[in-house]
Amino acid sequence: MEKLAIEGGVALNGEVAISGAKNAALPILCAGLLTAEPLTIRNVPHLRDVTTMLSLLGQMGMSISIDEKLGIELRAADIHTPEAPYEMVKTMRASVLVLGPLVARFGEARVSLPGGCAIGLRPVDQHLKGLQAMGATITMDHGYMIARASRLKGARICMDLVTVTGTENLMMAAVLADGVTTIENAAREPEIPDLAACLTAMGAQIKGAGTDVITIAGVEKLHGASHNVMPDRIETGTFLAAAAATGGSVRVTGARPGTLDAVLDKLRETGVKVETGDDWIAVAPNGRLRAVNVRTAPYPAFPTDMQAQFVALNSVADGTGVVHETIFENRFMHVQELCRLGADIEVEGNTAVVKGVAHLDGATVMATDLRASASLVIAGLIARGTTIVDRIYHLDRGYEAIEEKLSKLGARIRRVS
Repeated sequence: MEKLAIEGGVALNGEVAISGAKNAALPILCAGLLTAEPLTIRNVPHLRDVTTMLSLLGQMGMSISIDEKLGIELRAADIHTPEAPYEMVKTMRASVLVLGPLVARFGEARVSLPGGCAIGLRPVDQHLKGLQAMGATITMDHGYMIARASRLKGARICMDLVTVTGTENLMMAAVLADGVTTIENAAREPEIPDLAACLTAMGAQIKGAGTDVITIAGVEKLHGASHNVMPDRIETGTFLAAAAATGGSVRVTGARPGTLDAVLDKLRETGVKVETGDDWIAVAPNGRLRAVNVRTAPYPAFPTDMQAQFVALNSVADGTGVVHETIFENRFMHVQELCRLGADIEVEGNTAVVKGVAHLDGATVMATDLRASASLVIAGLIARGTTIVDRIYHLDRGYEAIEEKLSKLGARIRRVS
């Protein structure tokens, strides 16, 4: 099993290019199911989750080709198996995003129930409730959700809670429905309007994406299109947090600063200097880091996917930072690993109290989920001596060539078996 070996104590410096967003690319790949014509997607990150999604789509019968610039062309002219098996869904919960497109275009979908995951339950009841409101019949069979509809009907859907994948699934279902669908209490994350932009390029009629009310007028069919995936705001935030934690000066390019307002505000609170342009963000040291309080909440508030990175940053900052996690019920598993490096953190319920220490010391730690692994990498970059991060397959799900990018910024990091 591969691991990362990190020799800490080096400030990151230089420039790094941000990859396409995983959380935007995955639903956009599923949107390829909505038309028989080619959908070309560019700026797709080279990640394990993307490979898994392409494998799932290929199993269904989708034709997939990749050009020399890593653009992906999808053609769903001959889908013979409208199913997402358990083996795929247990590996990547985003597989559930095929549910809406399959029912909308083919009238049937068979998708495994995802079950729990390391950071919480993340149920799919809102997906099913929305499809039922649009006229789909839902049955359960040996751990599979089976949805059927001759043609979905426009409906008013009020989500009981904000769910990003639920909003995306219902958007993709509604674009081919008969009539107008309104999704209320919709997720507002930037990946939602990115999906809407792709669907609109394919001929969909969508208003309000990026707000909490999305209105979709269904059309008879969609056509082919081309779309560039937005930059990854969580990768952007992770590199900025790593630069701040190590006391370095880093400029990230190909970014979208407007999607990271809450994160940039917290970075400024730590005392680092933050500058932004149209497509870049730069951070530079400005004295000792100060601990900050963080409370996660749905966009545009502070993202849960940046919580672990700020726990790592707080661990060596002056003062005490209180971190409240309100999205997932089990997302402090990185804390015990950070404590192995010498961090002073106490967790009670959904709150972590992080008291800054003078330094961390290298040790062997184990990643438990995607963002937890990023926090351990940041901690390893800060720590004195060598840190070994085990189970980095989590990291490969969401960060493209992270050790190569960090090495270009001066980090002493290498992948070992």
